[in-house]
Amino acid sequence: MEKLLIEQYHLLKGSRTVLMDYCLTLSSEDFARELKDFGRGSIRNLLVHIVNTYEFWLGNFALNKNLTYTSPSAVAKAPDILPVFDQTDALVTDFLRAFQGQLHTALSGQIREKEVKTTPLTLFTHVMTHEFHHKGQILSMSRHLGYTPVDTDIVR
Repeated sequence: MEKLLIEQYHLLKGSRTVLMDYCLTLSSEDFARELKDFGRGSIRNLLVHIVNTYEFWLGNFALNKNLTYTSPSAVAKAPDILPVFDQTDALVTDFLRAFQGQLHTALSGQIREKEVKTTPLTLFTHVMTHEFHHKGQILSMSRHLGYTPVDTDIVR
């Protein structure tokens, strides 16, 4: 596998662990509370959306796995998301193995009647930056709910 990308994902997982530990301190009500001013509505829904993005781009688009997307209803409380992210980690491992030494291979497919052309490196970068984007939203949502967010940066 691509050592640099494995190291990079390991750094992301460290940041995610801090976020998950923090989410475990939220009440179950606040974890699933819908906030109308935020896309996806709740912290739970955003976490599931992050997972769905990995499932879509790495699993279904790149690996042609035909995965069923995780549903927010499968995540009743914060601890329920932990095994879902374990599955995501396994998907990332499968993806990196499948494209070892082929990070610049052309990939293409139809997305909503539009031809999308990309590479494994671009997809990997996309899902990671997408996760960080929504991590910031999750922390902001928690602040709106009265919590004090933790530092989840890679360099803390």
